[in-house]
Amino acid sequence: MNMDQIIRMVTRILMRKAINKGVNAGINAASKAGRNSQPQPDQKPTNGKPTREQRQARRAIRQARRAARSAKG
Repeated sequence: MNMDQIIRMVTRILMRKAINKGVNAGINAASKAGRNSQPQPDQKPTNGKPTREQRQARRAIRQARRAARSAKG
């Protein structure tokens, strides 16, 4: 193995690590951006049992996700 091959190998390893760190940082930043720590002003804080509207909305979301999954493949 000559010096050129060793330099290329080390460069590829370092580039792979740097790119993976950048991708992971971007994914983590995107996933944190979607989180809300405080409830929306139009939402009432519930104490315990969800309302009928909340249950229906949750059921509709589940059905839409199932439909999307089955449509994919």
